[in-house]
Amino acid sequence: MKDIIDFIKNILAYKIYSPEDSKVDITVGVLIAVIIAIIATNFILKLTRKLITRKMADGDKNKFTSIFLFAKYITYVLVIIFTLDASGINITVFLAPFAALAVGLGFALQQLFQDIMSGILIITDKSLHVGDIVEVDDKVGRVTSIHLRTTRMETRGGKVLIVPNHKFMSDPLFNWTQNGNTVREEVNVGVAYGSDVELVKDILLKCASRHPGVLEFPEPFVLFENFGDSSLDFGVYFFLPDGFVALRVKSEIRFEIDKMFRENNVSIPFPQRDIHIIPND
Repeated sequence: MKDIIDFIKNILAYKIYSPEDSKVDITVGVLIAVIIAIIATNFILKLTRKLITRKMADGDKNKFTSIFLFAKYITYVLVIIFTLDASGINITVFLAPFAALAVGLGFALQQLFQDIMSGILIITDKSLHVGDIVEVDDKVGRVTSIHLRTTRMETRGGKVLIVPNHKFMSDPLFNWTQNGNTVREEVNVGVAYGSDVELVKDILLKCASRHPGVLEFPEPFVLFENFGDSSLDFGVYFFLPDGFVALRVKSEIRFEIDKMFRENNVSIPFPQRDIHIIPND
């Protein structure tokens, strides 16, 4: 029995890596200890994730998975360092160059870390959801996926827009669907002075109300907005169930307004200037 124990000790003490003039000796025992620690950590992490996400909705589970993946890598690094230290390995030999490397990477990858931290904040505080219609940098898109570093959006033209997450934290963000999917849109138009303003109001209301994409409630309404330099300025306001199609709906309403203005002899003016020529005597 003693021979077997001594044999096992000799195997565990066998040096796999032992550079000269160094206190670092990587033995079979150390390697086995690291492998066991990683396996145990992986099991504990999986169990922890199941316990935390068991009552979460599917959407929240997917968001937590991204955060958990980032935390898992950090945990593995800490476990390996702790296991090496507990095995008698002088980890300061590894920490010195690792610290210098970490400083260099910190400067080089600070934008990446900023994106990752912004992604964690977006996911945890639920300020942005898949399916939201947002406007950032004058670009409108529907959020299709949220990751740790980037968020993917589909524009109105069907293109995929990839936005670094720090943009949502540092720049102004308009979330069209934060308070619900219903959005208010408007179409502005000017008519000539002397036009029947009540007729103009009725035409604008009909053009907006008859469009199949406009909600019946809240009802469309018209505002007499200003006495302009060359026109009487009106705005017709209406509500849409999906702001993603606003451009098409507004265009179709403008076509209808132009048609009904022509039928009712309502003219849309254009700026005019009178030029007075003073003759030289």
